[in-house]
Amino acid sequence: MTGRHSGGASPAAADAARLDGLTSWHSDWSGLRVGVLGLGVTGFAAADTLAELGAEVLVVAGTAPEQTIRLLDVIGAGLVQAAPATVPAELIEHRPDVLIASPGFHPDHPLLLWAATAGIPVWGDIELAWRLRDKVGAPAEWILVTGTNGKTTTVQLTATMLAAAGHRVAPCGNIGVPVLDAVRDPQGWDVLVVELSSYQLHHLPRTGPGALVPWASVCLNIADDHLDWHGSAKAYRDAKATVYANTKSACVYNKADAATMRMVEDADVVEGARAIGFGLGVPGPSDLGIVDGILCDRAFHEDRHETAVEITTVQDLRANGLSAPHLLADILAASALARSFGVPAAVIHDALEDFRLDAHRIEIVAEAAGIRWIDDSKATNPHAADASLTAFDSVVWLVGGLLKGVDIDQLVAGHVGHLRGAVIIGVDRSVLRDAFRRHAPELRVFEIEADDTGQVMPEAVRLAADLAETGDVVLLAPAAASMDQFTDYAQRGRLFAEAVHEYLGGDRGGDSASDPRAQA
Repeated sequence: MTGRHSGGASPAAADAARLDGLTSWHSDWSGLRVGVLGLGVTGFAAADTLAELGAEVLVVAGTAPEQTIRLLDVIGAGLVQAAPATVPAELIEHRPDVLIASPGFHPDHPLLLWAATAGIPVWGDIELAWRLRDKVGAPAEWILVTGTNGKTTTVQLTATMLAAAGHRVAPCGNIGVPVLDAVRDPQGWDVLVVELSSYQLHHLPRTGPGALVPWASVCLNIADDHLDWHGSAKAYRDAKATVYANTKSACVYNKADAATMRMVEDADVVEGARAIGFGLGVPGPSDLGIVDGILCDRAFHEDRHETAVEITTVQDLRANGLSAPHLLADILAASALARSFGVPAAVIHDALEDFRLDAHRIEIVAEAAGIRWIDDSKATNPHAADASLTAFDSVVWLVGGLLKGVDIDQLVAGHVGHLRGAVIIGVDRSVLRDAFRRHAPELRVFEIEADDTGQVMPEAVRLAADLAETGDVVLLAPAAASMDQFTDYAQRGRLFAEAVHEYLGGDRGGDSASDPRAQA
């Protein structure tokens, strides 16, 4: 086959110029030929948006729910269901001017390799949303949040603080609400707080018409994760660093993570943007930190070289279950983002009094016989599990799942000193088993060999109860993804909680009469 998209030719200059000019909802998108890769929440939002704009949309997906397929027909988008490793003939014949890739498509996916060879630009949904951000009057400012862990909590905290100050704010992005849905909301927003995964950042340009220009940005932390997707630790870190590009007001970084500071130092930002550090120690004049149990701001304060502004106290946060070290870091980062937007410290203090964590994030499931059962199923990588384990003195650890190519050895070695025992679940058990043998050969470690999803947690809970003693925490912090045995981390956490309540006799708040230790 010959022609513009036969495999090797580049797009015509006129086509490239047209794409460069598509920087507004009010640009002429009609007739643009677009291939949308994937039909999850993000893929459908892209297809729906582009169809509304008059583009010719063809969606390529492996599987899709019947209801979603029917909706595609309603909006006027086409669909081709193809095997994952193929480039369907229908897409080639569609001759797309641009592809919109859903976050799940690896950089080495055959469709993306084909696009690169054919000279077809690839955008992510975030770039598309940025180009269309002016649908409802003046565009909202964007605040960007990424990091290996803590993204969702920080987004929710920041949005809560901004809303408490009277701003119209939408938390969106990787948090679950597509940014495209937010920019199309008819009420409009003052600010979007956008959670960005490394997948989404991978597709974002740092320059040109599709480059974001955020108000403020933060990379909360960085640790090896998703290496199977990015191909290397460097590629993963480079993707994360994109969050700081072109920031206008505040580049917020973690003082305890030198990599985030280097990202800020290397970033090309708008003249006048400030570097703002956060950490659990005493803050410098451009930082937020903690002094004698007081969270305070020395960055957005006129007399910051001499004094600090109090935000809240660790004691106040403890009452709401927000005093774990990694949560304090998230609160400081969110406060920096909110303060950069002019939110008063007193407003942040009041907003924190009513803030509650999401389910499956250090969630207390039950307490019985002096033992706390805690669900942190959202700890899907070693970095998150490390933060969770650090918060407790004596732990029976439920760990395992899909390790995604990361090294678990350092995590195990760092926490064996305060483990009562461990229960290994998931398919990658041998890696964990070997790590425990190397670093804690005397530790009591059980493995769950059951493959049936419904059997995993009841057996794990029973074994954890045999290990636990008064004063211990039984902690589900898997340090791994869940898709080997569960639908997602939420199902994993939910089944853990159900198994705990079943084991304790259905009691959800205190000692269970069916638990023999409750009679002691």
